[in-house]
Amino acid sequence: QVQLVESGGGLVQPGGSLRLSCAASGSIFSVYAMGWYRQAPGKQRELVAAITSGGSTNYADSVKGRFTISKNNAKNTVYLQMNSLKPEDTAVYYCNADILRDSVGVPHDYWGQGTQVTVSS
Repeated sequence: QVQLVESGGGLVQPGGSLRLSCAASGSIFSVYAMGWYRQAPGKQRELVAAITSGGSTNYADSVKGRFTISKNNAKNTVYLQMNSLKPEDTAVYYCNADILRDSVGVPHDYWGQGTQVTVSS
């Protein structure tokens, strides 16, 4: 089974930075896309950033210019560099990936366990 393991969350002051990592492991034929979602208390989950296998990226308007998503294809790992953090960024951040496990199957959606990011003074 495919597993996504996240790391890098924590407590940071406004204006600070954090770098999240998510490594996919297991039976993987190909990875179509990986991304980061977040969910704050009492709010719906939202897409933060995503990156395709070809390197195209997409960001939520609220994080453009502050967050950068990147990947290491050899390690099946995606990163989220978060700079100029704001209290509004406080949320549980979840890694997501669309993964094909064999050449004749269909891709499936996988999720990490989530990592807490708290931005507070």
